[in-house]
Amino acid sequence: MSPTRGALVTGAAVTAAAAVVLTVVVWPEGSGSHPSRDTASPSGTSATAAAPSPSRSYPMSSAPSSIPAVREHTAARGPGWQPGKDSAVVIAEGSQVLADEAQLLAKELKLAYRGAEAPREGDVELALGAKDSGPAESYTLTVRDRKVKITGPDESGVFYGTRTLKQSLKADRTFPEGVVNDRPDRPQRGLNLDIARKHYSAEWIEDRVREMADLKLNQLGLHFSDDQAFRIESKTHPEVVSDEALTQDEVRRIVGLANSLHIEVVPEIDSPGHLGAVLRAHPDLQLRNTQGRESRGSIDISKPGAAKLIDELLDEYTELFPGKYWHLGADEYQALMVRDPAASYPQLQRAAEQKHGSGATIEDLATGWLNDRAAVVEPKGRTAKAWNDGLFRDSRIKADKNIEIEYWTGKEIGARPPQEYLAEGYKLLNLNDEFLYYVLGEPNEFVYPTGERIYEQWTPMVLRGTEPVAERYSPQILGGRFAVWGDLPNAQTTQQVADGIRMPLVATAQKVWDPRKPELSWAQFRELAERTGSAG
Repeated sequence: MSPTRGALVTGAAVTAAAAVVLTVVVWPEGSGSHPSRDTASPSGTSATAAAPSPSRSYPMSSAPSSIPAVREHTAARGPGWQPGKDSAVVIAEGSQVLADEAQLLAKELKLAYRGAEAPREGDVELALGAKDSGPAESYTLTVRDRKVKITGPDESGVFYGTRTLKQSLKADRTFPEGVVNDRPDRPQRGLNLDIARKHYSAEWIEDRVREMADLKLNQLGLHFSDDQAFRIESKTHPEVVSDEALTQDEVRRIVGLANSLHIEVVPEIDSPGHLGAVLRAHPDLQLRNTQGRESRGSIDISKPGAAKLIDELLDEYTELFPGKYWHLGADEYQALMVRDPAASYPQLQRAAEQKHGSGATIEDLATGWLNDRAAVVEPKGRTAKAWNDGLFRDSRIKADKNIEIEYWTGKEIGARPPQEYLAEGYKLLNLNDEFLYYVLGEPNEFVYPTGERIYEQWTPMVLRGTEPVAERYSPQILGGRFAVWGDLPNAQTTQQVADGIRMPLVATAQKVWDPRKPELSWAQFRELAERTGSAG
């Protein structure tokens, strides 16, 4: 949650004259594969016009230039592919669901779109394969006989193949001969935006969505409610909404764009803490201690009206955000950050015992609150998420094991290491604040993260600090998101934020797609980002 609280293997020359293919594993040099002159051609014309592909008159191809780098490229001799004046994008028979992806690619490459028909020389064909033809989000991109064919077991995989094609053409103007087989290492890869403390326009957010899509990122977190503001229009509780806020129509537009680019939007209403903006309109639900002093941003979960209000908001916004996930927050409930919670908030202690029996604690009450909110969103088809510091080591009541834990901090007093959650069977998403937190104004000893550090030192296995967890936990680690937090919102303009996060996000995209140690130096990687358009 927000910290306000506290290998490079290039295609080698093949010595055997008869060899025509070579498997090249990830980390291409990025030089691409350009058609060479066929000096043996009696007409003196280019090999592209003179000979079919593959031909020994061409050098062995290199892997395509893209970020993330492709995981596997089978090289071949041939001219590669570049769009010609008669080139078009087509879709295979039975793959009509790919029409949107095909039309987008045609627009980006300034090609015609001919729909479902057989490909001609110079064309790009998109085709949906069987569901069991490869891992989720994987794709195969084949360049042969001056045609491109992109296939995958799902629409997102085919879309990612179009991103690789687009980037490589931008970098090198030609896509190399051969076959790409590519897939992400982790299923959740993205960007988290705190739009509560700093307002971002719908257009600004849409620009980030487009950048994410080209990087094969698939998850946008929107933290839209906090102590400072509530930033999305509400029909059921308009009184909680701040002056600068996105309209619901703007949100639908953002969600629609994201969905079309295979990005899930993960909304968050944090509770029972970080509700200051909501509580300003509902002061009767404000948590107070025995001296009557307000607990900043905290709702009094001993009052029945607290659950009613939050659940009404959840009901409204799960309709606005029809995706797979809902983030419930659950971090930093201020009642649990004092020396003696029961003495300071006896009403919460009484409620804990009434609900969970003698000996129950306020931690049990807060965990029960989390589970109850999960029970609101899960029947709507959502997977619930929560911040790691919303789960407690010694509570009698345990958080539902279906809740995905987003691990961000190991710095707070009593913070639990990620191994504890993993040993208990929870799935974790990596938002390690050591590497992935871009906190406006750099408060609390935070510094703006660099793409270089992420690229060289971080992987999804590095959940806390700088050391990875044991490899046996890898199946439980879902991926990672780079996070922007608006602690001091005026420290940067929205343009400065966009510029500042660009290369860190590019580096994050590389490492969640393929966490293996890069062979490209940071300088080489940055130059590749410039050529592919990833660096802006």
